[in-house]
Amino acid sequence: MKHLITLFVSIICLTGCAQDKRPIQGETEFQRELNAEYKDASKSPLKDKDRKKFEGLDFFKFDPMYVVNARLERTPDSKWFNMRTTTSRVSKERVYGILHFELKGKPYQLNVYQGEETMKLEGMEDYLFLPFLDETNGFESYGGGRYIDLRIPKGDTIEIDFNKAYNPYCAYNDKYSCPIVPRENYLQTKVEAGVKDFGGH
Repeated sequence: MKHLITLFVSIICLTGCAQDKRPIQGETEFQRELNAEYKDASKSPLKDKDRKKFEGLDFFKFDPMYVVNARLERTPDSKWFNMRTTTSRVSKERVYGILHFELKGKPYQLNVYQGEETMKLEGMEDYLFLPFLDETNGFESYGGGRYIDLRIPKGDTIEIDFNKAYNPYCAYNDKYSCPIVPRENYLQTKVEAGVKDFGGH
């Protein structure tokens, strides 16, 4: 009998412990990976006070309409320039190309950038940086715009998944230096996809 009681108490403890370890939230793999990163003290851009109570970022619901195939118009003669950031630092970038695509049946274009320092990093040789502004900024999404990570494609088409749009680290912590989205990358439409604004600060 005593053995059974001990066993019963052990089971209660185990189920209680399992409930305490909350699963990583997220509707998609991208959302779960981002939430896991932001919970991790060694990787998170969150301030300590925000990370301790962090349960998950706020996302727009995944919408396949915001996964688009864009035509990449390469601009091989573009010059390097200093992209301004939220601090006195500048980021040496060039326009790698222009992305032409449709959203909700209307045509748009965005410049996609290549960073001089980033392309020298191992594993980042083909990295492209897509910052953009849209009409949700300052309302549902962060006022400074959002970013998407891309890779140089073999051909002339590239998939843009706006559901993977994320906030600059500056949205969470002003200790970071973040590239300012160039005005020419403003989309005159609401992009209701990706990460929403952060209410924790």
